[in-house]
Amino acid sequence: MAENNIVKAPYKTGLYVGEILQEKGDKTLIKVLAVLKHPKQGDLHNPNQINVPLFHERKALAENEKVWVPSSVLNTYNGNIPSYEQSLKTAVQEMKEQLESKEDDYSKMALDTLVNVSKDYPINN
Repeated sequence: MAENNIVKAPYKTGLYVGEILQEKGDKTLIKVLAVLKHPKQGDLHNPNQINVPLFHERKALAENEKVWVPSSVLNTYNGNIPSYEQSLKTAVQEMKEQLESKEDDYSKMALDTLVNVSKDYPINN
């Protein structure tokens, strides 16, 4: 468990900076402070495939959103905590660059999906 109450917390396919609010058994409730990695788009059971029953759109967790995560996946976060808005903007841009650098059908569809979900974000793209 983290020594302070600010942690790196993976959730689904995203990675967040969060504040520990409560611990219960093997789960910890965190409040999202920043986004370190945007969640991956598409079907996680069929990675990098586009011919799937449902190509999922995944948004990043919202600022101050509270989620339960397994305590075993948390790591102490010691860096400066960026603003939520700036961290989200950076995470979206990094994911876009990764997808744009590839020429496959999955990357094109994932990029379109990412652009679509990011329209609802409080960032100025």
